Amino acid sequence: MIAAPSMSSLAGRTDFKRMRYPAHIIITALSMFYLGKNSFRNIALILRVIFNVKVSHTTIGNWCKSFAPMFDNMRLELISSLDFNSDEWHVDETVVKIKGVKYYIWFLVDSETRFVIGFHLSPHRDSPQAFTLLDSAKDLGQPQAIVSDRYAAYKVPVKSIFPSTQHIRVESFKDDISNNLIESFNHQFKAWYKTKQGFNSYLSANNLISTFVFFYNFVRPHSSLNGHTPAQVAGLNLSKKQKRKYLLVA
Repeated sequence: MIAAPSMSSLAGRTDFKRMRYPAHIIITALSMFYLGKNSFRNIALILRVIFNVKVSHTTIGNWCKSFAPMFDNMRLELISSLDFNSDEWHVDETVVKIKGVKYYIWFLVDSETRFVIGFHLSPHRDSPQAFTLLDSAKDLGQPQAIVSDRYAAYKVPVKSIFPSTQHIRVESFKDDISNNLIESFNHQFKAWYKTKQGFNSYLSANNLISTFVFFYNFVRPHSSLNGHTPAQVAGLNLSKKQKRKYLLVA
């Protein structure tokens, strides 16, 4: 039996109701955390100087962790309208630390839109984790090829879940110019992760990574995409009313 991906195990708030601070202040804090390299203390200082709002760095930290389910609900509502039937999907895993213990974060990225189709956080680096990641994306599109490094854990999952898709195994993403998009994403993720100096718990790490991915997909304009978000390149076209509903989606 294929396990559920970690992105389906988020816990926290699903709305801004009964919050002490207005939504625009919370959104500003989240944007500074997920779009930049600001610490919780720096964000608290900026909110005080710019908006004359006093909020503790602990509260800001709680905001950044607790709204993951809300953003994931937005993702689930929007993703069915996006098109990921592209030439290639790229899959790779990288290391993060939780309380000093090594964990693996598995990512699946669409080559044409740069959209992170899925992720999975696990203490294990083996074939079942690759199965879990790829199985979570099987209904979202059908790429012509899935590109991975030569790690053997991908062979059976790709063949089993995407039998009509070619599996391209490269010696190294860094050495193959046609496959450097996953390295580019990993570079951005690691630059953000580096400022965290590790995570305090699995739940916290899973929530923070999930919201980082949401901001990467739906909020951050990418220079390589002519100033569009990956979601816009994948076909997202929202009305003004819908933009207000989804808060951070440009």
